[in-house]
Amino acid sequence: MENVKLSPAQKFWKTVKSNPIVVLLVVIGIIVGFTKDNFFSWRNFGNLASNTAVRFLIALGVSGCLITKGTDLSAGRQVGFAACLAGVLLQRANYAGRLFPNMPEMNMGVVLLIVLAIGAVFGLLNGLIIAFLNVPPFIATLGTMFCARGVAYLANGNRNTDAIVTGLGKEAGDAFQNFFYYGKTLGIYNAFWIAFVIFAVVFFLMNKTRTGRHIYAIGSNVDAAKLSGINVFATTTKAYLISAFCAAIVGLILAGQAGMGNMEAGNSYEMYGVAAGVIGGISPLGGSGLLLGAFAGAGVWQTLENGLGIIGAPVGIQRIVIGVIVTGAVLIDVVFRQGTKKVKK
Repeated sequence: MENVKLSPAQKFWKTVKSNPIVVLLVVIGIIVGFTKDNFFSWRNFGNLASNTAVRFLIALGVSGCLITKGTDLSAGRQVGFAACLAGVLLQRANYAGRLFPNMPEMNMGVVLLIVLAIGAVFGLLNGLIIAFLNVPPFIATLGTMFCARGVAYLANGNRNTDAIVTGLGKEAGDAFQNFFYYGKTLGIYNAFWIAFVIFAVVFFLMNKTRTGRHIYAIGSNVDAAKLSGINVFATTTKAYLISAFCAAIVGLILAGQAGMGNMEAGNSYEMYGVAAGVIGGISPLGGSGLLLGAFAGAGVWQTLENGLGIIGAPVGIQRIVIGVIVTGAVLIDVVFRQGTKKVKK
């Protein structure tokens, strides 16, 4: 478990020092910025903020699972399911219409509650399978990943929903899209502020509550956690509930961005979450890492990808670079832990 006597800033700096890849990516971003004029433009920063917000929310949820020495491969498909479900509810179309022919019109508040409530089912299911049935997290969330994808297909007859504005009307449809994506507050896209608020809540939960301490304890040593009286089932389920909540919010953001429910929304986002968390110092071996590290990982990764795009690097090269960086981050974590163990001995 992390040293709780350190301040959040001290913990963050400790994480950065133990993961020089973050520093390397920042340096690369600065170099690209000085070689390309539009990299440091306000418009580019705005795009970076909104794109980073989406990846950070996924990383925020997945990181909690990584800290428990687990993972959530279903997160990306939960995003697609949430986006499609939101579109269906707003449209009252096809499958939903056949089940509930007299269903009243949906407003944003009702849709938000329903999407979050149904999304929570995936978190509960993952917690039940992993903590209660003792199924390895990789296998459990792989199964729920396919389930989420299948439900998304069924929700709207195996196709994307119609445009949200056709169901809500232009005024309400624009309001939905502006609230979750295109609208700006203090000159920054609302997607960033949504991510900021959720981060503040989860950060408090992980650092200032018993639940957060128990999540770290389970990742450090699950047997010791059980002996100390920690309810492993309840705590693990809470970690996966947080992941499901973050995925549902990302689904709503992507529905606002696209203006419809896209079944392929969130495709491979679970990999983004794992990669951003690991790059930022969240240990895949469990028990350590900071949510601020996940933010740093998402930010520098998005900056790097943005920079590679600006200089015209092929998509294949971008993917190779990210793959090498993620592997390197895990290697550094393993070497750092082994060195720590040797010092303790």
